[in-house]
Amino acid sequence: MLHTLSRRWARVEIFCASFFAVLITLLILLNVVTRAMNASIYWVDEAAIYAMVWMAFLAASAGIHERNAVSVTIVQDMLGARGQRILGFAVDLIVLLFAALIMFFLWRWLLPLDLIRAGFDFEAFQGETFNFVYAEPTTTLGFKKIWVWSIMVIFAFGATLHAIANLVPMREGALR
Repeated sequence: MLHTLSRRWARVEIFCASFFAVLITLLILLNVVTRAMNASIYWVDEAAIYAMVWMAFLAASAGIHERNAVSVTIVQDMLGARGQRILGFAVDLIVLLFAALIMFFLWRWLLPLDLIRAGFDFEAFQGETFNFVYAEPTTTLGFKKIWVWSIMVIFAFGATLHAIANLVPMREGALR
């Protein structure tokens, strides 16, 4: 069940990352055309950057599921089968620790309990915590940056899910 959930979540991540890759291409093309016509659209650069950030985090999380990140394998190649399994387990454990740390730092940054205690009143939350994460606007697009930063929460969830699934042995006969 865990492996199936991880696989399905990775598929959604890849689909969304693909969407953002296409969006980046279209935004850059729009930027080239409008600049060539001397009629630049000022928000296109920022939108392309945010789309690239979302694409990168979604693809990175899916990469954890697939275990296909770029790596130097000189040590792994020198080990036997048992050593490679142990090293792979250690790497999966480190990835899980990394994902857990991201979740911890997100909890400290976003302060969800304090936001709930403030009744989702952002001004009261800011007054109590001096945390303006929910109020900071984007430079040109005009919406709150928390919507851009929310990819960190999605990434932390996906990375944790994939890391746990990679650590749990699959049943015999189960398809990955």
